Amino acid sequence: MTGGEGVRDELYERLRAYEGRPAATEGIGKDRVNEPMIRHWCEAMGDAHPAYGGSDAVAPPTMLQAWTMGGLSGHTDRSGAYDELFGLLDGAGYTSVVATDSEQEYLCPLRPGDRITFDAVIEAVSERKTTKLGTGYFVTTRMDVRAQGEPAGTHRFRILKYRPAKPTPSPTPPKPKPKPKPKPNAKANAKSDGSLLRSRPVVNRDNAGFWEGVQAHRLLIQRCTACGTKRFPWLPGCNACGSPEWDTVEASGEGTVFSHVVMHHPPFPAFSENGEGGPYAVALIELAEGVRMVSNVVGVPFDKVRVGMPVRLEFMRADQELILPVFRGSEG
Repeated sequence: MTGGEGVRDELYERLRAYEGRPAATEGIGKDRVNEPMIRHWCEAMGDAHPAYGGSDAVAPPTMLQAWTMGGLSGHTDRSGAYDELFGLLDGAGYTSVVATDSEQEYLCPLRPGDRITFDAVIEAVSERKTTKLGTGYFVTTRMDVRAQGEPAGTHRFRILKYRPAKPTPSPTPPKPKPKPKPKPNAKANAKSDGSLLRSRPVVNRDNAGFWEGVQAHRLLIQRCTACGTKRFPWLPGCNACGSPEWDTVEASGEGTVFSHVVMHHPPFPAFSENGEGGPYAVALIELAEGVRMVSNVVGVPFDKVRVGMPVRLEFMRADQELILPVFRGSEG
């Protein structure tokens, strides 16, 4: 196997030998499937589907991995092969890691009281790849989950173990040209320098209408036309009744801070009001319409943001193409 045109990748050959070896064996979930965890999950996700409550409740399928997680104390069932594989990568300089994707398959519903057991295997190691983050190897782990000893689902988790790319040296700056006279709105344009924006929202067929509304300075909320339930973020179907039919209502713009965090690092100049990159407050806003969304709180110092603070919707131009909804708070 090669690591480039005509170059043999000896490390990859060693890594590939770990394919098919166990990553964890005879793992046991620290808790049985239980109603409190289901309730907390549903509250956090805003999922009010009736199947997840009552005397015959089932757990949301997407909780599959939650029942296998070890928490801060971790698990003791991880295999030596898994540690050896990552030791090889670390020793070769591939010390950074980033999760890339996750796939789940659900085989049966999980119910309160079910005992969860699992095994995991190192399913695949890719050839050496070069990405924007750096050069490294994709490692895929497959976990087979059982409930009461019967197959319940499969979880594949893929990460990239990589050596960070070296920053490209900046070219010698050209001699400064005379500054043109500023236009009347030059200050506003400078404040929203598009070069500062390092990440952009993912727009797809399920949420394109939301971003079209934002572009027109309208915050649109989906509403199920079958049962009337409002939902956010945008989804292809109703969590309450399952109907795929919906229309939209425009948010009034009034809301309150339900919870918040202060981002200190890494600095993202485009996400802070003063353009310095932080610290800045990111909040879960409860809109007057009864749904919640995540956005920045502006207009007040980051350390003055409080739960219950009234906020008002504004639209911030991030660059020439992108407009973002943010919420202005008031210390009063």
